[in-house]
Amino acid sequence: MAMAMDFDDFLHLEFSGYSSTTTTATTTTTPTTSDDGLACNWNDWSPVVDWEALSGGQDDFHELIDSMMDDSGLNPARVDNETSNSVSTDTTMAVDEETNGDDFKGLRLVHLLMAAAEALTGVNKSRELARVILVRLKELVSPNDGTNMERLAAYFTEALQGLLEGAGGAHSKHHHRDEHHQNDVLAAFQLLQDMSPYVKFGHFTANQAILEAVANDRRVHIVDYDIMEGIQWASLMQALVSRKDGPPAPHLRITALSRGGSGRRSIGTVQETGRRLVAFAASIGQPFSFHQCRLDSDETFRPSALKLVRGEALIVNCMLHLPHFSYRAPNSISSFLSGAKTLNPRLVTLVEEETGPIGDGGFVGHFMDSLHHYSAVYDSLEAGFPMQSRARALVERVFLGPRISGSLARIYRNRGGEECCSWGEWLGGVGFKAVNISFANHCQAKLLLGLFNDGYRVEELANNRLVLGWKSRRLLSACVWTSPSDSDS
Repeated sequence: MAMAMDFDDFLHLEFSGYSSTTTTATTTTTPTTSDDGLACNWNDWSPVVDWEALSGGQDDFHELIDSMMDDSGLNPARVDNETSNSVSTDTTMAVDEETNGDDFKGLRLVHLLMAAAEALTGVNKSRELARVILVRLKELVSPNDGTNMERLAAYFTEALQGLLEGAGGAHSKHHHRDEHHQNDVLAAFQLLQDMSPYVKFGHFTANQAILEAVANDRRVHIVDYDIMEGIQWASLMQALVSRKDGPPAPHLRITALSRGGSGRRSIGTVQETGRRLVAFAASIGQPFSFHQCRLDSDETFRPSALKLVRGEALIVNCMLHLPHFSYRAPNSISSFLSGAKTLNPRLVTLVEEETGPIGDGGFVGHFMDSLHHYSAVYDSLEAGFPMQSRARALVERVFLGPRISGSLARIYRNRGGEECCSWGEWLGGVGFKAVNISFANHCQAKLLLGLFNDGYRVEELANNRLVLGWKSRRLLSACVWTSPSDSDS
């Protein structure tokens, strides 16, 4: 047998400053350089903003803007007076008198962003006011330096500016992550998976459920909605060939959906992922074959285009809208999952972001939820990259900035109607049956989070769903389902 390929070589990637050691279920990465001085004590972290207080009434921001346009900063007494028009009188800001200047600036940035969103779409809509606020924000923030809130506010400012100018479409070239150099994308992806549990949490939870479902099968067929770099399946292959008990590794066949056009998930890109997977499987002795199934021009899925073989255990895998994933339209996702139901799969594994509006919904409510969500993401990444600002900036520039821009553009076009769908709930609604998350799977998730900052947490919901959270915010979830016919057999 050929010498086993190193797991990092799977992506043909080297990123100076980091060394990685990867096993089937764990990865540890050690920063070897520092450009930010001493790390902070992240266990003492507390949110700058009381998000529940900010989700109160949002009536009129004009007086607030007038008072915030100077550089004199905020103090606790002024906060109570100046936010009376944006926060209901029965809620108070959780601001301690000892709060430092960065915290006050963070509060000011949040209110300015809220005011800009309100000026774009609210009852007292004023594009001129929105323009003035955004000019002020650009003077205060930069995506390349500053605190978490300052960098985050810079990307939200850029996204709002695109909406104001009518250039913030989901496929805006300036914001499209496909425009980044491939080396930057791969480097950012490697950093994201090494320094946070976002990638591994979904992959490991799905893979563990798959391993349990096909423990006695000789042939396994996985249909993957968005294969990306294919690293999830390299991990699964390692687990299959390393099993000490039971039958030898089954023959694994993966069918990846491909899309037309010039984007990263074009047919040629999926073919390259397939070549890497074939080489990796050969290096570790995993019987393997790779196929593609092309979606229609509108990204709908036709089950008849899929090649099925009698005797294979069919698995459907659907990873959605994680920080490093491209956006997929709801119609395409529902087409794939509806088509999958007709195939009666043994298992459906689904991973998706946890989102939901706070406040009264509409654009401002969804804007606030997006700001809340990405604030938690930024804070959690800060905990994983405490001394690596350039690494953090690369992940933010390649993945998070474009995601923020595209998300706000869709919310703006749909006034919040499109971003509410929980695909886990959708699967239950169309008849899929829940599969309990095993004790081993839950334990694996806890062990994984133990490798990272203790601000991460895992909770189990509805027996078939594990949720990854940061502090009090749910970030993403993984759930497991089976088709009705399979569960009844």
